[in-house]
Amino acid sequence: MAVVTNTFRTTNAVGNREDLSDVVSRITPEDTPIYSMIEKGKAKSMHPEWETDELAAPGVNAHEEGEEYDFDAISPPTRVGNYTQIFRKTWIISGTQEEVDEAGKVQKRKYQKAKKGVEIRKDIEFAIVSNQASVGGAVRRLGGLPSWIATNASRGASGANGGFVSGFTTPATNGTQRAFTKSILDGVMQQGFNNGAKFKHVIGSSFVKSTFVTFMSDANVAPFRYAVSSGGERNTIVATADFYEGPFGKVLVHPSTIQSSAPLARNAFFLDPNFVEFLWLRKIQEDTDVAKTGDADKGVIIGEGTLKVSNEKGLGIAADLFGVSATA
Repeated sequence: MAVVTNTFRTTNAVGNREDLSDVVSRITPEDTPIYSMIEKGKAKSMHPEWETDELAAPGVNAHEEGEEYDFDAISPPTRVGNYTQIFRKTWIISGTQEEVDEAGKVQKRKYQKAKKGVEIRKDIEFAIVSNQASVGGAVRRLGGLPSWIATNASRGASGANGGFVSGFTTPATNGTQRAFTKSILDGVMQQGFNNGAKFKHVIGSSFVKSTFVTFMSDANVAPFRYAVSSGGERNTIVATADFYEGPFGKVLVHPSTIQSSAPLARNAFFLDPNFVEFLWLRKIQEDTDVAKTGDADKGVIIGEGTLKVSNEKGLGIAADLFGVSATA
């Protein structure tokens, strides 16, 4: 029916109050699996260094009775290092905005400080998993995991390892992408086993995790599956798995939201946390000495640190995987 002439409606009103909720819904994922699991240490310079060593390969060790000793040459350890990277987040809010009554308090110092702290931790995780070389100089960069791992690696066709060369890490060369398979998983774990690694975790994209779950359909795995009941007469479809226990050890497989987009999704990392550490030269903190200029509140969250890979042979990588979909 038609509206009666001169009916005053909300579209004509100017004084109706807004209904804006005080609750702000933030859905962006905050997980940082690698940074969260590894130890945190202290750096004393912007280029911390350390040494790696290994045992001689086993061989025949038999000698003639009564013979004179000879003496083995001592192989010096390998000296490696990384550069610290400065991580920073900032904000500026007018003095008036800081004081007015605002729904959700999102545009206030306290909220922004907490939010920027989460964002900077995610940026650290991003640097750790990025295929970036270590860089010295004014704008320093830490060498990410892909640039360190040169021993326990499975790569697609034409892919090549990076590694520590002449004082810096070098990025890996991407190869042809391929599907993540149980054979690749076992292959990297076997390489690690042969080189003394004891992998505890595998971290990859959400697609890599979903592909891993399908390994339970492998003919050698399916007999070990079992049914789960949720109680009463209702049953549960079990279509997930977290641990993989294979011929060369047991690992916990984690999905990472940060690694779930290209190009980070193409790599899955095999970690023993004993061989990885994050060294802080300056821990994440608020710079309280930012000069006040004008009618505004300024804020800076800043930290400086680097990734320490004690020995790259303790780590592994399955590279060049389809990490976003079955074709990319």
